[in-house]
Amino acid sequence: MSAASFTLHPVFHRFSRPLLTFAAIATITIMVTGIVGNLLTIVALLRCPKVRNVAAAFIISLCIADCLFCIIVLPFNAMRFIQGTWMHGETLCTLITFMQYGSVGVSLLCITMISINRYIMIAHYSIYPKVYKTSWIMVMIVACWLFSYGFQLPTLFGKFGYNTQLGTCSILPDDEGRSSKTAMFIIAFIIPCMIIVICYSRIFCVVHKSDKRMKNHSKSQCNIPNNLRSAVDPASPLSAGSSSSANNNSISYTASSSAVKVAGARTAADTRDAKARRNEWRITKMVLAIFLSFVMCYLPITISKIVDKNVSVPVLHIIGYIMLYLSACINPIIYVIMNKQYRQAYKTVIFCKPSRLLGFGGSSVGEKWKDIGYSYNHSRTMVSQVSIAEPESPPSSRLRQGNRIDRCRNAFPLQPGVMWTVL
Repeated sequence: MSAASFTLHPVFHRFSRPLLTFAAIATITIMVTGIVGNLLTIVALLRCPKVRNVAAAFIISLCIADCLFCIIVLPFNAMRFIQGTWMHGETLCTLITFMQYGSVGVSLLCITMISINRYIMIAHYSIYPKVYKTSWIMVMIVACWLFSYGFQLPTLFGKFGYNTQLGTCSILPDDEGRSSKTAMFIIAFIIPCMIIVICYSRIFCVVHKSDKRMKNHSKSQCNIPNNLRSAVDPASPLSAGSSSSANNNSISYTASSSAVKVAGARTAADTRDAKARRNEWRITKMVLAIFLSFVMCYLPITISKIVDKNVSVPVLHIIGYIMLYLSACINPIIYVIMNKQYRQAYKTVIFCKPSRLLGFGGSSVGEKWKDIGYSYNHSRTMVSQVSIAEPESPPSSRLRQGNRIDRCRNAFPLQPGVMWTVL
């Protein structure tokens, strides 16, 4: 098909000129915002170590896909609205369609990978270190890109081209009326969305059960008489040493001071763990917001193509196109609104501040993304949370509980400056 044949189908004659002008301005605005926002996010995540974690690796991949969409796809779509038709030939029409479907697939698969990461971290933290090693994370990201673009190469049914009815470059039916759109929609959209929904359903169930156990534990602690409470665990060596000193009528000032220090250390560790849990929950909710915004951006264009195949309501299609393009620039806005550490990282880039000025407390304690790999203090935090939520163990089961703690310690060895908190 020649370039001239594309200009013979000015399907936008159904659209008023003011409506097309509005669509062109909105597309250009989204394009500029998406390029700036996604590039800023990539630089901030790479430059600021405190916000680098497993989720950040997938977010960088997501930003690259959105940035390519804004740089390659949106300029030609803006020209399409301005010119009223496609005037750039068959080759570019095929390339733009290929890039559009590919970048959308990468975005959704990256969101799916982050959702799975959140689920494993919260519900199956014991296998987290085995799954999320640096090499495996790179394999997951590469697989997202290869699948999204490779899935389009063997177009068994249909072909890339210009849809004269809808006025857009898309996948056209073949001579027998067959198209791969349905298969792509099920495999590359419905299945990932179902995985995300299942992961978040399980996450909320685990968190709800944990909160319920913690409340029951707090109630049981309130029922313990004050004279039976101790600042130090009765089973600890320090407590035993203090009791022995008291029985021997020795001076207990040193033991008491040690008890205060231990209690203070435990309080500080508890504060760090609580802050880590809040940060983990924030990033989990942020990923959920990204997924919901993705679905909301793609619903209008899907609905308009189903209910208005003859383009009898042009405004409906324009809104669908703009919402589709909006998905490429909305994620950085969500990062700024929902994550304080991302806001601080953006400031270090915009105002050229040293990255070391970014305060501690990124999206995960110890889940720092370093060149040597990933550490897993966040999983130890979840172990501490589960230990808080477990009901009070009888004396006969303390040995088994100690064995479980020892196994957790062996699974997650301490790093310098990090202390285990056993509650």
